[in-house]
Amino acid sequence: MQSHADARDAVSTALLDELRSHVPAGRVLTDGPEYARAVALFNAAVDVRPSVVVRCATTADVQAGVRASRHHGVPLSVRGGGHDFWGRAFRPGGLVLDLTDMREVRVDVDHRFATVGGGALSSDVVSAAERVGLTAVTGTAGAVGMVGLTLGGGYGPLIGRFGLAADNLLGAEVVLADGSRVNTDADHHPDLFWALRGGGGNFGVVTSARIRLHPVPTVVSGTILYPIAQSADVLANLAGILQDGPDELTVDVGFLPGPDGKPTVYVAPTWSGDLEVGNAENGPVRALTGLGTPVLAEVGPVARSATLAATDAMFPPGRMGAIRTRTVRSVSGSIATVLDRAAQEFTSPFSAIVWHRFHGAATRPPLGSTAFGRREPHLMVELISMWEGGEGKDNAGGGDGRSPHLRWLEELHAALEPFSLPGGYVNFLGPETPDQVAHSYGPNTQRLLAVKSAVDPDSVFAATPLPSGTADAGSTPV
Repeated sequence: MQSHADARDAVSTALLDELRSHVPAGRVLTDGPEYARAVALFNAAVDVRPSVVVRCATTADVQAGVRASRHHGVPLSVRGGGHDFWGRAFRPGGLVLDLTDMREVRVDVDHRFATVGGGALSSDVVSAAERVGLTAVTGTAGAVGMVGLTLGGGYGPLIGRFGLAADNLLGAEVVLADGSRVNTDADHHPDLFWALRGGGGNFGVVTSARIRLHPVPTVVSGTILYPIAQSADVLANLAGILQDGPDELTVDVGFLPGPDGKPTVYVAPTWSGDLEVGNAENGPVRALTGLGTPVLAEVGPVARSATLAATDAMFPPGRMGAIRTRTVRSVSGSIATVLDRAAQEFTSPFSAIVWHRFHGAATRPPLGSTAFGRREPHLMVELISMWEGGEGKDNAGGGDGRSPHLRWLEELHAALEPFSLPGGYVNFLGPETPDQVAHSYGPNTQRLLAVKSAVDPDSVFAATPLPSGTADAGSTPV
């Protein structure tokens, strides 16, 4: 682990002097309690420490930080929600632009959009919109940064009716690698705007974004758990229900340890249509409680802010963890067998396997309309290994020095490869999976790399992985 002293000693006096001449006092941190709070991330396994944290309150602060890092040759990174499993908000010995004080959300009720600060969390946006009878397209967790989620794509429970979070981005203010500021939308810097919708945070610092809102502050949602012994029947019955299901019904499914520690089949429906239809006893949501004999079935009308808070409670910050992802057409046959077996071998009560359905409105934009690399129906599978800190590595079962939690994760990821489509969801890809990165943007790859070359030729920004440019961008099967 890189020591704090090593990071601090790497800071040049000239860099600090330049920063402090442009950023208000007390916002340039190299040590002390404020620094310690600023470098605490969701994933406690991250051991990277920056040399200096710039607590940005304005776009001008961001510009000053970008220019100083370039002038002094210090690696640059950006912290929004700090929820990335790899800790890419930080670079060793680098300068981090901390946007957590830029969380303002301004809602335009008449035009149904929100102007969102670069550090706003998904819960900030949903809560602000809810107060005026609206909501935003987010993922399942409220603690995730809204901008980072959106730039990478943004699967979520409203995807069938309103598309990806990226599909709901209307415009952004961006600080580029030379420190200049631009405003981009469909009519202004359109190539940059195209790249921001699914290309990740690789093109500049998004200091604010305009997000389309929708009049669905309340959904019918909840949690249904089935014993894992019923998984084959539950998954088969669920596939029949969802095959021709409406856009308004999105269902996340997976395996979780239950209240007694035993693995369960997890079914989490979200109905974003008419509440009376969604909440009817014979309606589409309550039908999911009859897939088998549930051990828990709690569904009903609920504010979207409450559903985000429930996920945050399941996955609180401070645990250690790692994540992998695969993309499949369906969960059936051999895939279901692989996942069922892995669930029965969970190494921690905090791990999970969850897949998210890509359907409805998300499938309708042309593939080239945004940088997001896949538009046909599919399932994005999250493989999550999480455990409490203090567990040392062991050599059991292979002598490779990996913890049993990482071994379980990597073996499951490998077991799914033969059944998976090329590529993967870029927000969940890291340096361990270059083969997936190479195909994640499909036929959009070369245009995306061209935009990168135009706006950030020195690769100052690297929030999510980009292909090297050598892959055949047209070879990804759909």
